[in-house]
Formats: sequence, structure tokens, C-alpha cells
Amino acid sequence: MNIIIVGAGALGLSYAARLSRAGEEVVLLARTDKQAEALSAEGLLYKETTGEETTIEVFARSVSDYLGSGREGAFSPDWVMLAVKQPSVDDGLLDDLRRLTAGGVPLLALQNGIGHMELLSEALPDSPLFAAITTEGALRTDPRAVIRTGTGRLTFGSWANADKCGAEPQKMLLRALSGAGIDADMSKEIKDQVLLKLLLNAVINPLTAIFQVKNGDLPRDPYRLMLMRALHEESEGILRAAGLASTEDHWERLLGVCAATAQNESSMLRDVRAGRDTEIKWINGGIAAYAKRLGMPSRLNDAVLALVEALGAS
Repeated sequence: MNIIIVGAGALGLSYAARLSRAGEEVVLLARTDKQAEALSAEGLLYKETTGEETTIEVFARSVSDYLGSGREGAFSPDWVMLAVKQPSVDDGLLDDLRRLTAGGVPLLALQNGIGHMELLSEALPDSPLFAAITTEGALRTDPRAVIRTGTGRLTFGSWANADKCGAEPQKMLLRALSGAGIDADMSKEIKDQVLLKLLLNAVINPLTAIFQVKNGDLPRDPYRLMLMRALHEESEGILRAAGLASTEDHWERLLGVCAATAQNESSMLRDVRAGRDTEIKWINGGIAAYAKRLGMPSRLNDAVLALVEALGAS
């Protein structure tokens, strides 16, 4: 299967490594020529949770080089996977995605938070759009190296225009992911799954960034655990009012994710340390926006939003 992965951060590198290793045809589109050249010249260094390291040959280009050279005409993708962070989903990227998905190529979006699917739906009205969530952990250690830091599952499902591609492309993608060792499944309730992931991210991401700890360390301190519980209860109440239907024990699920990704540093923690923009506006800011529309208080979400922004990123 032919797959274009847009974004060469931790998640994009991790999926590109495993899919390429499994024999899928992958084009990896990075933000810069420098990163793309390093990946093409030296390969992608992938390290498993077991410690096993593999250098994998990948075809990598920057988005501008790939589109500017007309190379997209020589590669007919079955899927486009969008693996950039929310702040990168801007007008320029949306224009690029229109070209990459021309002809109705389905797009799988892997962003945290909320708001991106509405942007994609407006910008790509003729493309089948699928939302995806993952609980895997990955850490990019340099432009061409990634470590898988935690096991998890990728769940995806139709968001808009699924009838334009039918069931077979979805089954093909699921087979490709499973064949690459990526634990994946399809869901008919993907919007509920997106809200569940939002609930996890709204607690783990800002608090690990504020306290500067790894996921597994977050609940080990009684004070941090108390704040986790309070932020979780407020966020869950707002999301239930917004339409979250799941009846599972979300608090236990949250603790389970912290344990399963114990050695992982959240993307928000890494972004704060590096002085990069974070996804806080689309995570806790997204929950606060729901609360405002519903006439509900969101004091803790407002507070962690302000604290993360005060750390020097937005």
C-alpha cells in the first residue's frame, strides 16, 4: 500500500519506521530539507521498547520540495496520514493537503485536541476524512531517530465523506497497520473516542508540563494526584455535557495510561522545555470553550491553560 506521512516528529517517524520495515511504500514528508536529507542519506534510526535498534531506509522529502518538484504525480497514495501537531494545521498546510489528497485520497488525522477536523472538513470537502487517536508513546531524539517509549493502540474511524472511499481502503489500512506491528482497530464511535482522548490529554499533558515529570511520575505524589483527580472530574463533567457517551471508568483508564507510558515525556512537556508552541489551546482551551458554550465553569482548565502559557509557550 502507498502511504504519505505528513510530519516527521516522534509519531510520524515511529509510524514511518514500522510501516516501511513491513514493506509498505511510504513517502515521509518533513518540515525542512535538512531533516529530509538526513533521513534519506542515513536512514531512520528506530528503537523499540525492548531496546532493539534498527536503521530503516525511508524516502523522505520536505513538503515544499516534494510538491514543488511535482513528485506527487509519480506516487499515487492510497492514504495520507497527517502526523503534525495542531499549531501546524494552518492555511499553508491545508493548501498542501488539498494537493496531496487530490482525486479523493482518504486522509487520517492524528492530532491531539479538538478543532482540527472541522478545519480539515472545510478545506477538503471532497476527501474522505478519518480521525485517529493513539495512546502510544514516542520520543524523537534527533531529526532522524525515534524511540518508542510506550505501548498503546491506534483507533480510527470515519469523520466525513467515508462513503466516497468505501470500506475496502479502511480494511487495507487496518491490515497495513497490523502487519507493521501497530495495534490498531476501527471504531464507529470515533467522535466519542476523540473526546475520551481529549479527557486523557487534558490531565496528563498540562500537569506533566507544569510539574516537569514523566507520565508515570505524575500520580506518584499525593499533591499531584489530588490535582489530577480534580482536573479530571471537571473535564469529564464538561465533556459529558458536550456529548461524551462512554460509561467506562475514565479515572482508572487515565491511571492505566500513565502506567503504560510511564517512561514517556508528554509532547507538551517536551514542547515547553524546547520553547515551542504547545497544543494547550486545543486541549484544555478546547474544553474551556465547550464549557463557555454550555454555561459551565472551567476554573481548573482555565488555570492550567494560563500556567502552561506562562511557561513561555502558547
